[in-house]
Amino acid sequence: MDFKHYLQVLKEHTPYDFSNYSDNSIKRRLQKVITDNDLTMEELLEKTQTNEYFVEQLVEDITVNTTELFRDPELWVDFYEKLFPLLKNKKTINIWHAGCSSGMEVYSNMIILNELGLLERAKIFATDISGGMVKSCKKGIYRYEFNKGQITAFEKVLKKNPILGISKIDFTKYFEVDKVHDRLIVKDFLIKKVDVRQHDLVQQSIPFYNKFDLVFCRNVLIYFNAALQSKIYQTFHNQMYPNGALILGNHESLTGFFKTKFKKNGPIYLKTNAFNFKL
Repeated sequence: MDFKHYLQVLKEHTPYDFSNYSDNSIKRRLQKVITDNDLTMEELLEKTQTNEYFVEQLVEDITVNTTELFRDPELWVDFYEKLFPLLKNKKTINIWHAGCSSGMEVYSNMIILNELGLLERAKIFATDISGGMVKSCKKGIYRYEFNKGQITAFEKVLKKNPILGISKIDFTKYFEVDKVHDRLIVKDFLIKKVDVRQHDLVQQSIPFYNKFDLVFCRNVLIYFNAALQSKIYQTFHNQMYPNGALILGNHESLTGFFKTKFKKNGPIYLKTNAFNFKL
């Protein structure tokens, strides 16, 4: 299969451009779409050019939507041990979750902000390329059995290493539990607090006028090639306040030129230069 040719057709006939994604990742995922749908290359091209529903499903299939509540519990503790001193005196805290997936990380963050007394001052924005993930984030309904282990793990971390006096979180403040139907339902006051929008980080302008104090983009950029990563890093840099914090995934890091624009502090990258420019 000529993946490069297919990605060009996709770019020309749909709103989506995956041409700068990592070659190995995009090839593997497109091959799975072909196999799962029992398509020839010609049929894939024809559907891409004529069937909008198919294209939306294809985007769901080739984008990565793996997430959990309180994923990497120890890192959340580390985040806020370092971030709280920077945030506690701000009148407004603007936060953007770029590539929010189904919203589990968004709500995890909001729970901690509330426990730290910061949520009322926070403006939360969340975006994802996937329309299905945006709908899931807005609903805030997840599988209870899948996520109860993460909640328990996070409680254990807090008990071992309390952050700023928090030794236990009462999660019934934040979730309704329906064990019969295996549902964990986020409470309305959290859902109404977050502005969730479908957004293509690669192609579209940022849909907010806000500058940000925190930008979460965890486990998204590893699927981009180096040139596209640099473009997104510059977007984040331009959209952040001085001393704003960028939080990446465990296996992601800034390289080259952008090491001079952010100062690393554990899992956090702090913006060190307010100068904005275009690549």
